[in-house]
Amino acid sequence: MAPDAAGGRTESDLLDRTRGAHAELVARVAALETENMKLRTNAEAQAAIEELMAQLRRLELERDEMQARMDQVSKDFGQRFAEFEQEFANLANLYVASSQLHSTMSPRTVTRRIKEILAQLVGAESYGVYLANAERTELVPIASEGIPADVLTPIGVDDGIVGRTFRSGDVSICEGDPSRGSFQEPAAVIPLSVDDGVVGVVAVFTTLVQKTEFESIDHELFHLLARHAAAALVSASLFVASGKKIPGLEAFIDLSV
Repeated sequence: MAPDAAGGRTESDLLDRTRGAHAELVARVAALETENMKLRTNAEAQAAIEELMAQLRRLELERDEMQARMDQVSKDFGQRFAEFEQEFANLANLYVASSQLHSTMSPRTVTRRIKEILAQLVGAESYGVYLANAERTELVPIASEGIPADVLTPIGVDDGIVGRTFRSGDVSICEGDPSRGSFQEPAAVIPLSVDDGVVGVVAVFTTLVQKTEFESIDHELFHLLARHAAAALVSASLFVASGKKIPGLEAFIDLSV
């Protein structure tokens, strides 16, 4: 083959150079395709990672919500359990108080039990137990605590909140701090009833300084005293007056009628 007059190149050289350039282009295309595949793979991997991260965030939110609900349920259960415990303790206190009132036939012991209930369960600091005289014109003190002797005198049934409670037969409770009560304005006054008749009152003048309000158990204790204290006192007094003799069998015949 004759050499090229312009550059001295032969057709063979041109062909080789063309082949080399083509091979280089093919290699570049292959490299670009490989790089493009890597980029696509990386993009897909990045998208998958982002999707996984978003799913992880959703799962974390769901976990936090479930944890919050579990915490609330646990808190509610704890509060309810504490309420059950308190209610059980209150019922136990009421049972003990009622049992103490009726477990003796000694008027002195019944009176002491009433004072123990007032001091230990109600938290009373000063109080008086009054019974009406035969004429039902005065309330005469039969027991007290924290009240000077010159102050502890009979109260007319028309005098103040004590007399009003005796006449109405309804428990009277102050609206303010019971520890700041007074003889003139007692923290609470409880009527004492036998059957349907009021025979006396218990006046709680002040409570201990830490007892700044009456709770539901106190109201239950007040109603317990109103129903049982006077009955226990009357029963014990009649038993002693009879020479501690139990009534004969004839007193119990036909009680089912």
